[in-house]
Amino acid sequence: MLRNHPSFPNQELAPERDALNCIRVLTRILPFVYEAEHLEDWEETFFWGARRRRTRHSKITKSEVLFDGNNEDTPDSNEPEFEQVKPLAEELIDTLTDLLFFSDFTLPKASTGKSKVTYAIWQSGVGCHTPVISTKEYENNRAEILRLLLVLCSKAMYMTPQILPAKGVRAISYITMCPDKQIVLSTLCSLLNTTLKYNPAAWRVPYDHMVIKDNKQLLVTYCLHFLLVLVLYPIPETQHGVTPKNYFRHFLGRLHRPQDFQFLVDGMNRILNQPLQASTSYLPGSQKSLAWAPEMLMLFWEALQCNKRFRSFIIDTDRAHDFVILVLFYAMEGKNDPNKQGLVRMCVFILQTMSVEANFGKSLNKRFEGQDTLPLNIRIQNFHGTYADYLITSIYNLLTSGKGNLEAVYPALLAIINNITPYLENLGRATSSKLLSLFASMSSPSFLFANETNYSLLISLLEALNAIIEHQFSKNPNVVYAVIRSQKRFENLRNFTLESAQEELERQKAEAAAAERPPHSRNSSSDLRSPLSARSPSLSNVPEEQSAFTIGDDDDSDGDEASASQPLQRRTTSPSSAATAPSASSSSSAAPPDTLPTQLRGMSEKARGKQRAGAPSFSRQNSVSSLASLTPAASASAAPGLAFQPSAEWVDAWRTELPLHSVLALVAALGPAVAAARDDDAALAVLRKAKPPVGLEQSPVRVHLFEWSPLALGWYESLLWGFVFTSELAYSKGSAGVWNATMVRLFRVCGVTA
Repeated sequence: MLRNHPSFPNQELAPERDALNCIRVLTRILPFVYEAEHLEDWEETFFWGARRRRTRHSKITKSEVLFDGNNEDTPDSNEPEFEQVKPLAEELIDTLTDLLFFSDFTLPKASTGKSKVTYAIWQSGVGCHTPVISTKEYENNRAEILRLLLVLCSKAMYMTPQILPAKGVRAISYITMCPDKQIVLSTLCSLLNTTLKYNPAAWRVPYDHMVIKDNKQLLVTYCLHFLLVLVLYPIPETQHGVTPKNYFRHFLGRLHRPQDFQFLVDGMNRILNQPLQASTSYLPGSQKSLAWAPEMLMLFWEALQCNKRFRSFIIDTDRAHDFVILVLFYAMEGKNDPNKQGLVRMCVFILQTMSVEANFGKSLNKRFEGQDTLPLNIRIQNFHGTYADYLITSIYNLLTSGKGNLEAVYPALLAIINNITPYLENLGRATSSKLLSLFASMSSPSFLFANETNYSLLISLLEALNAIIEHQFSKNPNVVYAVIRSQKRFENLRNFTLESAQEELERQKAEAAAAERPPHSRNSSSDLRSPLSARSPSLSNVPEEQSAFTIGDDDDSDGDEASASQPLQRRTTSPSSAATAPSASSSSSAAPPDTLPTQLRGMSEKARGKQRAGAPSFSRQNSVSSLASLTPAASASAAPGLAFQPSAEWVDAWRTELPLHSVLALVAALGPAVAAARDDDAALAVLRKAKPPVGLEQSPVRVHLFEWSPLALGWYESLLWGFVFTSELAYSKGSAGVWNATMVRLFRVCGVTA
């Protein structure tokens, strides 16, 4: 009624205070409705059921008949008494959308005679070069409206990841399917520009954020959250199998002007860089810290996925390097925090999304400068290499120091390496050493026997090594040398059998038991040998706790090689979800394995065979086992309690699929020349002059794409709503919070608290 009142927002006839009170009451009521399961049918009928109202003619009051004859005011008998109107929820959403662009309520007062609803973009940026005059009151009113729109869409918080993508949320579907291009573009650009124009560093005095409240930050938070809710929403298919178009995502993908891309990159980079700047400030806590950097990572990922031109822009301008560093910062910061596992997984998937572009891999050959200015958690001591060296080393550190929390994304981490290796040049000695260290642990019996599909990780790493050898042989002597020095391990893997592997595990178990006994009671080393040790082939001469090769260390290996001996832990328990949050929000800490993208979920042997034959991605089983400990004690202790029992048939099935041809051809051709070299430098000199061996053929470059599934979309949406929920708890404390202290101080309206 207020929106249609000719005097709104007149302070006497139709004050804006009344409209704000209506908005606040609905904001507090709706969470109670969504939480009450017994009200689900009522809510569906009340908000989304068919409605009708009396027509204009039926409202005419029939006057008392005093004279015979026709009455001109009598309605036409053919005129229907009622007409169909929009469901109440749709009318409410339309009203709130209009109020976002309403004269003297959220936008400057319009001239007399002009429409009070003007779809003008709030901030300059994408789609707008002239800033609109704004006031604190206008911005506060926008925040109130956006919060109610978020609450209307928050039905998603009360749906499981399995149901959410299939059933959808009617409020979000209605908004994203809006066919009015002007409304969609004005809303999209207003949300986007308000978010990306925000500069938390605008305050110049240290510690001023502790005494001055930044109301603008609340508006930006709601803008970012509502924008993400709309952009990443997958509209469910109709009964006829047709997926309607999400116009917000569609138009985000249609951006193409370089100045718009530059605006997006600068805004995202500014927000994501803020925690890095705060952590390196000389005055601890003096800089304002933002809590929604994860949401900004989501926005960056959405732009990468739906806009190929944007992806090409950041790669061609080398801005991708900045985002690689930022994404790795957030991944390394949260790798050991159970509450941040959802964020860490998203960071890994962002890197995989970027890595599918060939130009991205080529751009990584650029020299990495300024590494000493990075925060400590992503700094590699004495590092001197390329961005490729830095990325591979960081992935290695995630694999080896994640304490088992990241086992679900091992395939994605290896997919990143696979995607970039065909284009990498001059990888350093330390990087080459780390790649072969991963091979040593993945080819160990304790790792292969820990899970039925762990061999797929070994295959993936072998394919990455093959890509370097086959496509960049002459440009990577360090990798070639490291492979040749690991000759015996590759040959033993070629001859791998169940019997030899079990023998190796028994030997390690015996050595571990001997190490635990007091020195005076230990037997001689010969007594520790298994009677089966004479059988061949055996891995017993390749101890797992040591690297399979040695290369003269250079500067960039200092301070980092220590991590090579650290075990890649196996996760035994899943992180518990937050008890205070709705069920969906728990995925912000960790998602069930079956809700993750298809690369992380199990497949039948037949399906895996088909993927190996032609598909550009690979799959993992639900309960992935980590790369087992590199120490004999841990390896031996892990073996007896295995849930999976390997068999000779199982070993033969995957051993024949190992892509060892290129490596073995390389070793056979150049192994003798390398062995004859007097030292490492001489061996490397030989390899720099060598030509690719005869029989070494280039395999087609395979791209390991990131693939979505319905359950993965449910996990992703739940991750977002977890961020929305926790953010609201942090910003709106007390009775004003949407989900705070239900049944306590239910309403908070202007001038009255009841």
